[in-house]
Amino acid sequence: MRLPNLLFLLLVATITATASADAADPLPLATGAQIRQAVSGHTVEGSMHGTGRYTEFYAADGSVRAKGYRARWSVEGDTMCWVYEGQPKDCWQVSLKGDQIKWIKGGKVLGSGTRVRGNPDHF
Repeated sequence: MRLPNLLFLLLVATITATASADAADPLPLATGAQIRQAVSGHTVEGSMHGTGRYTEFYAADGSVRAKGYRARWSVEGDTMCWVYEGQPKDCWQVSLKGDQIKWIKGGKVLGSGTRVRGNPDHF
């Protein structure tokens, strides 16, 4: 076998093995206690696939404060739930890694954010 063909086959094998490992290693899901500890009293800045960018402060009393709107948040089981004005309750699974948060619905990551300590925007 010629060297270029061997290198190509090694490259394909490496890519395939990496993709298989990623597919077999799902995101670790946070527990309710981990979610509460990560967001209570902190701000999350990020974006959602359907609605775009957001910055929300999650007060310990369960209120969500943001520019131009208010909502409620809660932890139910191992999910984080929101109730925005005029909308039904909506609950999501959460994956946490340091200050990075991924919002998961139906097994798919549909949003992400970065936790910022406290309420730096004074919502």
